[in-house]
Order: sequence, then C-alpha cells, then structure tokens
Amino acid sequence: MYNIPLSVPNIEGNEWKYVKECLDEEWVSSAGKYVNLFEENIATYTGSKYAIACVNGTAALQVSLRLAGVMSGHEVIVSSLTFIASVNAIMYNNAKPIFMDADNYYNIDAEKAIAFIKNETVFKNGFTYNRTTEKRISAILPVHVWGNACWFDELIELCEKRNIAVVEDAAESLGTFYNSGKYKGKHTGTIGKLGCLSFNGNKIITTGGGGMILTDDEILAEEAKYLTTQAKDDSIRYIHDEIGYNFRLTNIQAALGVAQLERLSEILQRKNEIYHFYQIEIEGVEGLSILKVPDYANNNHWMNLLQINSSIYGEDIEGLMARLAHNKIQTRPAWTLNHKQKPYKKCQYYKIENSKELVKNSLCLPSSSNLTNDSLSKI
Repeated sequence: MYNIPLSVPNIEGNEWKYVKECLDEEWVSSAGKYVNLFEENIATYTGSKYAIACVNGTAALQVSLRLAGVMSGHEVIVSSLTFIASVNAIMYNNAKPIFMDADNYYNIDAEKAIAFIKNETVFKNGFTYNRTTEKRISAILPVHVWGNACWFDELIELCEKRNIAVVEDAAESLGTFYNSGKYKGKHTGTIGKLGCLSFNGNKIITTGGGGMILTDDEILAEEAKYLTTQAKDDSIRYIHDEIGYNFRLTNIQAALGVAQLERLSEILQRKNEIYHFYQIEIEGVEGLSILKVPDYANNNHWMNLLQINSSIYGEDIEGLMARLAHNKIQTRPAWTLNHKQKPYKKCQYYKIENSKELVKNSLCLPSSSNLTNDSLSKI
C-alpha cells in the first residue's frame, strides 16, 4: 500500500449530501435530476452546446466514433502513445488504427500526421483513402495527453478539406483552454465534430466511472443520447429500430460529478501549485526535469511527468520507480506504445521515433490535488 498514491479523488464538497439525496428519493439509476444537471453544467463550463453523459470515457469514444461516420473496414488515425482505451474504441467499431508518433508534449505529432495525410493517402470521390491498404480513413482521434492541448491549427484545416472527422479524446484535459492560435478561448474537446471527457477515479474530477460526449451539433447530440439509452423509438412499447447501448450515467454518479464540478476551480488551482512546486524543486537536480506544458494553452496539470536523463542522473526509471515504491510513493512509467501491443502489432504505423524516447525516459509523479506540501517535499 502506498502512503502517497499517484492520483486519487478529492472528496471534500457536497458529494455526500447530493448522493444521500439520490438515495433518500430513490432516484439511483439512469434517470434523475443530477444526470441532466451534470450535463448542463459541463456544457456551460466547456462552452459546448451539448453534453451527453455516458457510463465511462471509453463508451463516449466508441459512440462518438460511430456518430462521426466510422464504419466496419474503415481506418482511424491515432497516436501510439496513449492509454489503450482510445485505440480499443476504434476496434469496437470494427475499424483499424493507423498509429502516429508523438510530439514533445506527448500528443499526436501534428506535422507527421499532416505529412502522412498528404503523402500516404489519396482523396477521391469526396473521401480519403490509405494508399497502402486502400481503406477509407474516416476519422482522426487526437488525445490531449496528460492534459496537454494538441496543436490543431493546420491539422484540422487539412482534415476538413479531406473529409476526415475529428473526434477529440479530452479524457484527461478537463479545465484546459487554448490561450492563443486559431482556437483561442476554446476548451479541449469542443473543436472537433465530437469530443469526449472521462470522470474515472484518477481524473481531475470524478463520478467513480463516467464520461461525457461534447458536440455543437444538435442532431449528433440527439443521436448520442438515443444510442446510449438502448436506441428506444418507443420507450413504453420497447420499440428499437437500431442497436443501441446501455451506456447512460447513473443519477448517483452524476450527483458526485455535480459536487465535484462545484470545486473544479479550486482543484485546478492546487494542480497548478503542485506543478510549479515540482518545477522549482526538481530544476536543480542534474539529469531530471519536469515536462513543461504547451504555452499555447492554459493547462489543467492533470499529471506531472518526470523526464530522466539516466546517463547524467545515474539511475533509470526502473531504479527510481523501485526506490520511490520502497518509500511508499507510487509512480508509473508512460504507457507501452500501442503499436507494440499484441492486439495491434499488425496495424500500420508511421515514422514513430520520438515516442520511443519519451516512454523510455518518463515517469508519472503523484499529482493528486489533495497532496500536502509535506508529501511533495518527501517525493
């Protein structure tokens, strides 16, 4: 058991009060006032016209890709350096991933993605096709990794010209807004055709599990709610004209989310303090540095990444992770690259170089918003 865990919830507001209300009134399942209220509050905060609550972020991605037009046999561009849920959601739609490299912020390398689209695909009859596989590329799934906003200005412009739908995985980036560029003032997840958030227990705010689909398209919003509630055409007589999903968030979970969202500004402020504490304290240690966030966005600082030059520091990530664990401090390496994972080894990948070094030399540090300064000093 770790005395200092990696990332845990901060439950200090009205969570108990709102959940008790659900229990007292017996509105505990997928209907109830808190589901609607949570959707409305997330939409208001992010600036999205519509928000549709889901059972988790992966379900939100699966439905969003389907709504974006991803069909069986299609292909979707995605970074190899991401949590595997992003990639699995593509496969749930019977499509296949094309893996891209990561930039220095661990996000999809926009320049390489643009080069791939320009040089390795052909545009015909209004659609983009992969020269190698001859399959249609119907979407791109950029992930805002660690809360870092992807650089979109040129990439989205090209995707729009090529009829490639943009579905944003903003699971880790609630609270991240662009402060410059074409999308200045926009929240991550509100730029593409659809965007997805996660409220897992380790995220900025939590509903235990839970996710959210964001979109400005009223028709897509209606279809998202339809599909996530078993595609009922007649809820009294149980008529279903499509195959839907039991993906609706429960009222109890939404009650947690409403309470958590009330404290989001406070949580983000503490996350910012933790980031700057690490920056200042680690800057003087030779061979170590904290990943700097993009200057084109106000970052939520969800997770702090320690970057290690082992030849200078004298210890690699495995040794450091073991030593911290011995002191009951939990850390984790970056994810194994997905094009190396067993289910995806046969999938196409494109000029993946930087990602290998990032994974080799990176360690996730404890980043919970309820970390004390004493705990930070011990780390």
